[in-house]
Amino acid sequence: MSKYNELVKKLKEIFQIDRPELDFGIYRILNAKADEINNYLENTLKQKISDALATAGNANKEELEKQLTSAIKAAEDAGFNPEDSPKVKDLRQQIIATSQGANEHENAVFTHLLSFFSRYYDSGDFVSKRRYKGDTYAIPYAGEEVMLHWANKDQYYIKSGENFANYSFKLVDGRKVSFKLLAADTAKDNRKDNDADRRFVLIEPHTRTKFDEEGNEYDEEYQPVTVVKSDGTEELVIQFEYKAVKKGTKQDALVTDALQKVLSHDLVQSSWADITKREPTEKNPNRTLLEKHLTTYTQRNTADYFIHKDLGGFLSNELDFYIKNEVMNLDNVQNAEVFADIEKQLRMIQCLRSISSDIITFLAQLENFQKKLWTKRKFVTKSDYCISLDMLSKALQDKVLECSELWADWINLGLVTKRNEKDLDELKALNLPVDTKYLDSTIKNQLLEEIEDIDSKVKGVIVGSDNYHSLKLLSKKYEKKVDLVHIDPPYNTFSSGFLYKNSFQHSSWLSLMESRINASLPMLANNFVYQSHIDENEYERLFNLFEDKNLGYLSSIIWNKQNPMMGGKGLAFQHEYIIWGSDSNEPFPMKNENVLEMIKYKDSLISQYNGVTDEVRLKYSKWVKSNKKLSGGELANQYIEDDGRIYQSVGMSWPNPKPAPEQFFRPLVHPVTGENCPIPSRGWSRSPDKMDELVSSNEIIFGKDHNTQPRRKIYLTTESKKPIPSVITSGAKGKVELDHMGLGFSYCHPTSLYETLFYAGLRGKRDGIILDYFGGSGTTAHATLKLNKFDNGNRTYILFEQGQHLESVLLPRIKKAMFSESWKNGVPKLDDSGSSHCFKYMYLESYEDTLNNLKLKKAQQTSDLFEMMNEEGKSDYLLNYMLETESKGSLLSTDDFKKPFDYKMKIAVDSAGASEEQNVDLVETFNYLIGLHVNTIESNLDRGYVRIEGKLPSGERALVLWRDCEKIQYDDFTKFANRFDLFAKQKTFDVIYVNGDHNLPTAFTDEGADGVESTRTLKLRQIEPEFLEQMFAPDELV
Repeated sequence: MSKYNELVKKLKEIFQIDRPELDFGIYRILNAKADEINNYLENTLKQKISDALATAGNANKEELEKQLTSAIKAAEDAGFNPEDSPKVKDLRQQIIATSQGANEHENAVFTHLLSFFSRYYDSGDFVSKRRYKGDTYAIPYAGEEVMLHWANKDQYYIKSGENFANYSFKLVDGRKVSFKLLAADTAKDNRKDNDADRRFVLIEPHTRTKFDEEGNEYDEEYQPVTVVKSDGTEELVIQFEYKAVKKGTKQDALVTDALQKVLSHDLVQSSWADITKREPTEKNPNRTLLEKHLTTYTQRNTADYFIHKDLGGFLSNELDFYIKNEVMNLDNVQNAEVFADIEKQLRMIQCLRSISSDIITFLAQLENFQKKLWTKRKFVTKSDYCISLDMLSKALQDKVLECSELWADWINLGLVTKRNEKDLDELKALNLPVDTKYLDSTIKNQLLEEIEDIDSKVKGVIVGSDNYHSLKLLSKKYEKKVDLVHIDPPYNTFSSGFLYKNSFQHSSWLSLMESRINASLPMLANNFVYQSHIDENEYERLFNLFEDKNLGYLSSIIWNKQNPMMGGKGLAFQHEYIIWGSDSNEPFPMKNENVLEMIKYKDSLISQYNGVTDEVRLKYSKWVKSNKKLSGGELANQYIEDDGRIYQSVGMSWPNPKPAPEQFFRPLVHPVTGENCPIPSRGWSRSPDKMDELVSSNEIIFGKDHNTQPRRKIYLTTESKKPIPSVITSGAKGKVELDHMGLGFSYCHPTSLYETLFYAGLRGKRDGIILDYFGGSGTTAHATLKLNKFDNGNRTYILFEQGQHLESVLLPRIKKAMFSESWKNGVPKLDDSGSSHCFKYMYLESYEDTLNNLKLKKAQQTSDLFEMMNEEGKSDYLLNYMLETESKGSLLSTDDFKKPFDYKMKIAVDSAGASEEQNVDLVETFNYLIGLHVNTIESNLDRGYVRIEGKLPSGERALVLWRDCEKIQYDDFTKFANRFDLFAKQKTFDVIYVNGDHNLPTAFTDEGADGVESTRTLKLRQIEPEFLEQMFAPDELV
């Protein structure tokens, strides 16, 4: 294969047009333009190189011929034969070499282009290794005292969806086929794999010894192919491992091997022949349905992990390094031969730089386009509310209780056993969760209209989406409002399911974490706290990242789980960390749950015995001493005052080694004997005036006589605040809580731990916003509900989660917790009421949805202009403008705003990419784009409008009017002005947003109460430009 053909093959791989069978994501988009790209690579590129070399060569030849003419004349003037002149001979040789060197230079350009672009490209990604020379790398350094750097620091990590780990597709008969990734045998298996490649391999039959949360050992069998039957459905499960294999092992060969094993399996041959159905391509006419999906699955997981933040700038800088150090070899420029060689190569170097710059421009266009699609704010595809039945008016309650789907949801959750099992009035008193997705649109709209200041009533927000895109969309609304960030990210062990690029385990993880932390920074309030769970695998790196992002005062809590992880290698770890960053170093108090329990028990004894008696004191003291939940300091509160207050007895000795001042040695007089009591050897800890005050307030404990040294009473109150310690010991199991709620989840933290962390992180405040962008099973939401109930608090949670368990675990968990705080064996304790609560949940389009809805199409005007261009113009269009120009119509156009309630997109409904056309909620999306705090919502789609009142982050009162421009047309809009309160005297708005063209006046005359006319103005804004500007706003913190 010639060097040029090698170069073209590599560039086709880099431009991702070498796999025409892949019809997803960016591959689908570029394959649609494959003919134009192929023509550039196979024809235009070579011609440009030839022309560039020829132009440079001709210029060089002309210069040499001028020099030859001068040399000949000089020889003749000197009186000797020019052919005997050494200079003439040398110039003639250079002219001959110039004519003969074109092919040599051409091959050199091909070789260098191939070498340069290959060294940074790795399976769909450009890895940012800034080369200094050879295998020595340069790190961009701005003079900091300490700098944190990793290989992918200037890239977005984009494989954050669980769709990458697990993949499913449906057959025509409704049955499902799933590829599932099996976790490694132990968490340590992925530590030393830099000398190997990681590939997807069909597992072999085997048995593993595993341990449950109690540390009990059990065996589990694994088969490569199994059939799972549940609820009348069948699923063919094919299990893979992402394991280290010999370097150079091809994924395609492993796919072929897996196909042979699966298709020959007895289960497949007997009942699953449909997966052998032909799905041919031009290159592979015998491709089966299984091969199609397995190829897609492995390709999605072994390539395209990152999007570069500035690929053009990076490659341009690297090109300078490459030419200076690898082509020109400037380190040896003092060597005469090297210098002469550089002179000979100058035209090749000029051509290399010019062509490389063209290719870099093309690659930058592609990468910047992907970056634009990744960083754009995503559409809300649907949104709903879940609100306790008791929060609705009686009229709405009656309508809601007629909804059959809602009853089915309650029965499925275990809240009721059958419809109308209780008296209606009794039902209305319960905290039954009303999920608006089950209501028809009329009742849902009535419900939303009924709730005044609806955003203030919402105490929970759940977003079903990638956490990066959720953060970007919500950042404007919650800018500087989040008091506590609490996250439990993937721990980057193999069992965590975190996918990473070969040899880039830790840098992939850091890129994931950095972009999410960056996206959360604008949301942090003054006096914020940032908490993150982590284990030993990434503790140091995450701590350094917290430091790099200036997350305030940093410290760590060790959580002793009292459950050593047996069966692994090395130490049996029984602890995790909570890294803690805070904007200020004020104290963080412990939740005083034990204090409340002690006061509650004391009060019950006093009530039982009609006052404080010796028996009350004895029983209380015994109860305290035997209570294993109490800490050492709490155990000291064993005494009850005559007035019923609890106290502990403490000494009052001067705390320093040296004695106190003389006045601190004044004795206390015993109140019965009248004699002086013993004084501590170093004096009292309080001044004489303070000691007199303590005696007067009965806070000094005297002995039976004057021979006992007095002590002080310290009273226990609900305001007693002990700071949270750096070690928390708790063996509580979060999975046990979920099991009792009838919900299955492999592992989660206990809510009691989160309550402790939240109480301390909010510094004991009973309000505040808690953000968790790794929502998991919803422990943060559950713990917030419990904490609010504990102290009648008003805290709000925001959770992001995109896994399948969002609907199977997280949402049901919150609904169950709303209904009842206590569950056992899937049954709620009705005597333990839940919480009156309202939360909102919504779903966003995914990055894959964005790609799948994209179509590249030349507008007719562009197409006509393109045909009129010369070859240079066509190349310029391809290299610089093609993707941006031809995608405009499919991203979002102003025409889509004319009927905003009918805007549709194809939204993926499974991990195999199957999609359904769904309405997209432009109204809800815009609310978040402008950061609107919604007060009221009025919706009447039959008449063609939605009217929203709210407040912008600037504090301006805003009215947002959406209309179907066919139902409320240009000439009719002014008729609705009074209906929409546009010109109201009392209800004025600082800004009014309207979609579509209109003829509303921006100034009008108003007659005041005194009959005097005045001119008022309306601050009108078009929704369309604001929407597009905010949606595609650049990523400020990259």
